[in-house]
Amino acid sequence: MAERPDGHARGDGSIALERVSVAAGGARILDDVTVRLSQRRIGVIGANGSGKSTFARLLNGLVAPSSGRVTVHGIDVAADPRATRERVGFVFSDPDAQILMPTVAEDVALSLQRAGLSRAEIAERVRGELERHGLADRADQPAYSLSGGQKQLLALVSVLIRRPALVVADEPTTLLDLGNARRMAQLLLADPGAGGIDAQAVIVTHDLDLAARCDIVLRFSDGRLVEAGDPGSVIDAYRREFA
Repeated sequence: MAERPDGHARGDGSIALERVSVAAGGARILDDVTVRLSQRRIGVIGANGSGKSTFARLLNGLVAPSSGRVTVHGIDVAADPRATRERVGFVFSDPDAQILMPTVAEDVALSLQRAGLSRAEIAERVRGELERHGLADRADQPAYSLSGGQKQLLALVSVLIRRPALVVADEPTTLLDLGNARRMAQLLLADPGAGGIDAQAVIVTHDLDLAARCDIVLRFSDGRLVEAGDPGSVIDAYRREFA
């Protein structure tokens, strides 16, 4: 996805929520959220239980709104979940919840199962993606035997091989050591020419340094979107909230 000098994505790279609320078990998890986003790197912060992960899950249909409308790149998420899943990739904070197949290569190949490709085409795509991300020498290794950082990378590669236009990463560095956290941040935040992913990204995180590198930051509190704007000012307000 190309990028303009102002950090916004070209084309129909917009995410829009219109008066979206989410309720479950009689409790309101998100309340009347309205926002439109076209930036290339979008950070999402807030305390545990603030609604930020629910917001992220709305973007690919993992959570359905109780009211309101969610559109991603022109697709109504509730009306066309299949098109949404083709366009949006989701990376969970715990890669063990996402890795399904015995070996590294098999797990990545699973993502292309419904892509209409031949077995040879799938193998070639898998080989190229593993080489691109430094996992080629582990293609036949049991996925469970990978380190935490390698598992998180595998989960991301299994999403990227589908070439999504939007990647949603829910606390992608939480379980990683410093070196692997920096590598994950580089993949999610850098330009494609500098080793970053070629997709728009929404990054839910408690790492305020990671959020500060985004083009815009959203701050959630008690189920409400309380602020969206310049990363520095939004993060400063968040820090003051807990000072």
